[in-house]
Amino acid sequence: MPKEYRTIQEVAGPLMLVRGVENVAYDELGEIELASGEKRRCKVLEINGNDALVQLFESATGINLSNSKVRFLGRSMELGVSEDMLGRVFDGLGRPIDGGPEILPDERRDINGLPMNPAARSYPEEFIQTGVSAIDGLNTLVRGQKLPIFSASGLPHANLAAQIAKQAKVRGSNEKFAVVFAAMGITFEESNFFVESFKETGAIDRTVLFVNLANDPAIERISTPRMALTAAEYLAFEKDMHVLVIMTDITNYADALREVSAARKEVPGRRGYPGYMYTDLATLYERAGRQNGKKGSITLIPILTMPEDDKTHPIPDLTGYITEGQIILSRDLYRKGIKPPIDVLPSLSRLKDKGIGEGKTRADHSNTMNQLFAAYARGKDAKELMTILGEAALTDIDLVYAKFADAFEKEYVSQGYDTDRPIEETLEIGWKLLSMLPRAELKRIDDKFLDMYYGKQ
Repeated sequence: MPKEYRTIQEVAGPLMLVRGVENVAYDELGEIELASGEKRRCKVLEINGNDALVQLFESATGINLSNSKVRFLGRSMELGVSEDMLGRVFDGLGRPIDGGPEILPDERRDINGLPMNPAARSYPEEFIQTGVSAIDGLNTLVRGQKLPIFSASGLPHANLAAQIAKQAKVRGSNEKFAVVFAAMGITFEESNFFVESFKETGAIDRTVLFVNLANDPAIERISTPRMALTAAEYLAFEKDMHVLVIMTDITNYADALREVSAARKEVPGRRGYPGYMYTDLATLYERAGRQNGKKGSITLIPILTMPEDDKTHPIPDLTGYITEGQIILSRDLYRKGIKPPIDVLPSLSRLKDKGIGEGKTRADHSNTMNQLFAAYARGKDAKELMTILGEAALTDIDLVYAKFADAFEKEYVSQGYDTDRPIEETLEIGWKLLSMLPRAELKRIDDKFLDMYYGKQ
């Protein structure tokens, strides 16, 4: 039986100081029992001699220093995992909130996970079809990749996240595919939107949801993504599933880190975020990947809203260092009514070349991708010139490119949130658009592909 202590010294915000403890370790779980018999959870943040500084998961209201007692449980935070988690909704501490029964776990796992040895990783190279042209065609997602979506406040990243979660699949294989969805600090409406949209399409049956609402405690927000990744590791590496983990919103997670760090009176780093934020984010992102000898994989799409639309803000900045590329949403495209408003030029998937081509998507994919990028960039330049100098200043070919840029946004990028395009359809639309340009302009495409596809749509 764990030893009980009645030596609570003080409570300050989410922190509590307990004196005279023995054999208590960092990160250990504790339980506070109030005079009324109510129990609340906490975890050890710091040990100093015989003093333990603990952090409360729930609120501190009602904790009476003289008649509340604390016991330490001798283990860190764990999640009971089993295949029955699919189709269920949990809170940030892994408790079911969908009215269903408790999960009977196959095993209990520490939520901090075990980092993957770099030598045990296998290279990500299989194409995942999201059904979204701007991603599949131009910034391809591959299995085991970490590809964040950089959004901004008010942009429809929730719709895009739900669309990817519903549509994503590994082609031509009947391998088991699952989605683990972690929502941090979102509103009740957003949470409801995700649950309902998964139920509508039946995608909920292969989805595990962890939902932490904006009014839940900050410390719970820090455990939410770890719970989700623990569930994903179990499904991927024990049950051989291919798991797509979507986390929204990393900005809320980082703000919770900052709040806890401030409560501990730590020296702040850039913009008040703790100096160890890079390490902390890496302990999440690096849990994605593929392992040698294991059939399953974890692919990760973290979503973050950039404060003040600023790519150099610490959160997107550090995320960009750890992950393999980024998908950027644009306010200009959103104003034009492009859905999803993905800005393909600054977006990048560093592994896209590995997941495309003969046997994966189609042999002409790489050529057409480069040509579409180049033509769209030139078209945007032409449109800027037109704004400054007027249409008369443009050459005939510039006008064709300007027209191409508009058609590209309307037909290729904008597809709505309910359209699931197979990669063949995405490539066909690409060819249809490229056929607007004279054949002599398509210098990045091999002649044999031009003979096969140019002007044939």
